[in-house]
Amino acid sequence: MLGWIVRILFAIAAPITALFVARDALNFGLIQAMVTMLLVTALVALIAAYTGRDRQAPR
Repeated sequence: MLGWIVRILFAIAAPITALFVARDALNFGLIQAMVTMLLVTALVALIAAYTGRDRQAPR
C-alpha cells in the first residue's frame, strides 16, 4: 500500500520535474526525488492543518 502512494507521488512529480530539467539529464531522478519530498511535505502539512482546525469554534 505504501508503495502505491510513493508510485503515485513519483508519477505526479515527474511532469513537474520535467518543467525544470530534461528527462534525459543525469540528475533527473535526484531532482524528481526532491520534488516528491516537497509534495510529501505539502501533503502532510495540509493534513495537519485540516485535522488541527477546531470544528466547534464560534463563527
